[in-house]
Amino acid sequence: MTESIATIVRLRWALTFAAMRKSVAQTVGYVITAVIAVSVVIGAAIAGWMAGLLPIGGDAAFLGSFNAAVVFVGSVLVIMIILFQLLYLGQGSTLTPGKFALYGIPDRTLSLGLLLAGLSGMPAIVGVLGMMLWALAYRGLGSAAVIGQIIAAPLFVVVAMSLSKLVVAAVSSLVRSARGKNLFYAIVVLAVILFSQVGGALTARTAIDGSVQTVSVRVESLLVVSDVVSWTPFGAAFQLPFDAFRGDWGPFSARVLILVATVVLCFMGSTACLRHDRLTAGMSAGQSARASAKASAKGLGAFGRMADSPSGAIAARLFTYLKRDARQTMLFGMPILFVVLMGFQSHGVTPVIWMGLAMGSWFMFLGEGNGLAYDGRGYTMEVIAGVSGFTDRKGRVRLLATLATAYILTLALGIFVFTGDWRDGDLVSLDLALVGMALGLSYASLGLAEVLSVVLMYPVPPIDKPFSTPQGRAVAQGFFPFVQMLGTPLTFLPTGVLAIVMGISGMFESSPIWSVRLLGLIALANGVGILALGTWLGGKLLDVRSLSVLKTLNGFASL
Repeated sequence: MTESIATIVRLRWALTFAAMRKSVAQTVGYVITAVIAVSVVIGAAIAGWMAGLLPIGGDAAFLGSFNAAVVFVGSVLVIMIILFQLLYLGQGSTLTPGKFALYGIPDRTLSLGLLLAGLSGMPAIVGVLGMMLWALAYRGLGSAAVIGQIIAAPLFVVVAMSLSKLVVAAVSSLVRSARGKNLFYAIVVLAVILFSQVGGALTARTAIDGSVQTVSVRVESLLVVSDVVSWTPFGAAFQLPFDAFRGDWGPFSARVLILVATVVLCFMGSTACLRHDRLTAGMSAGQSARASAKASAKGLGAFGRMADSPSGAIAARLFTYLKRDARQTMLFGMPILFVVLMGFQSHGVTPVIWMGLAMGSWFMFLGEGNGLAYDGRGYTMEVIAGVSGFTDRKGRVRLLATLATAYILTLALGIFVFTGDWRDGDLVSLDLALVGMALGLSYASLGLAEVLSVVLMYPVPPIDKPFSTPQGRAVAQGFFPFVQMLGTPLTFLPTGVLAIVMGISGMFESSPIWSVRLLGLIALANGVGILALGTWLGGKLLDVRSLSVLKTLNGFASL
């Protein structure tokens, strides 16, 4: 048993070093990851040292608030780690239980080996070191609190890893249909975004004459929530140093037992899911085959409704993919989500809601920035048929730009009706300018995506396993989308320069309504220009790199 576990742990690092040497891009990515890891550890030490300067030992009220804040933030961190693991990393395509099916490793041995392999990785090591250095924050409370935090550090990491393994294993084992996985994928994405807004639910805003003057934390609500959470696996580890400081060794021991019991139960649950998967292997595939045999195709579908041309066929194929692929279509919900979130934060200032529309349009096409990887080997037929790169980019753009235009305008009409801005002519001008900005941002993001998807590709999980992780995906997916996110505003430099010129020349003061309208048209024209440029440049790059892209996609398919 011990030898098998040690082999799995060594295999985890052997695969990491192999992936690191696979290409220059992978090596650079791992170097950047290592730099970030060191920065996180140093940042935790600095944060702990600065927090230790606060008067937490001399003020009982301040200590209670500090205790509640630490427990609350820590519990949210654990939940975010679980959701992040489920959404972004999954089980991993190499060290999954299915990869060891031929070796006859007992279920418990394999589950324990995979857990220890995860705990030996860089994220776990960084987490333990960072939490231990956070003990500097409690140096003013005495040695007992510092030792309590040092004990809590590995417990926090082990519990977070165990909960993540259990949730991922349970989802992979129980959610088997493609529709169920896509629905669950969408729910997890929404949960991640909603959890990022938790802070707003615990803040109180004091307004005078409609303007927000102060923002303060509702201490009473925070104390109640943190007191409950401190007795759960999510926040128990963060309460340990405070129990040690107060000498509450009974609650301290009880919380340690809660954490240990959580690890044991998670291990048992993961082992049960592994056993269930082995006993039901192949059943889902057989059921899917029978369902497919009963299905009857009617007509040509999207291919019968698109233009009879190569670009029309590409658009039809993309539309067919999007209807079945929640990995990409989930991002189309960003405008609605941002509008709803900004609506809760607007406090009656309706232009804030329109800013949510523009922000959602900015993020809507992040998936298209890796569109060729989502197509996979479907691109092979284009190369065989001799389809030009411009035709491919044109087909994708004609569909996505049409969908974005109809979608944003429909959502804008709904916002007009909901907010009642149509009653105020000045607000209508401002809102129309923001609609033009939203359309321009979506076009610019799409145009940039058509270029980046040719040169910055990374592996994606298969459509039937959206929670798996192809080897080498984590590092690339962590950085490549930022190129598009940060690059899109840079494409709007012409609009920004003209806005500055208009401000310096006094146009906003002399003719504010017409200036705002003009700025909206400029933003829209800017986006259209970037879209046209990106379509042309992406096509040229795809012509040059078509064989290289095909080789890369074949490599992704083998992961």
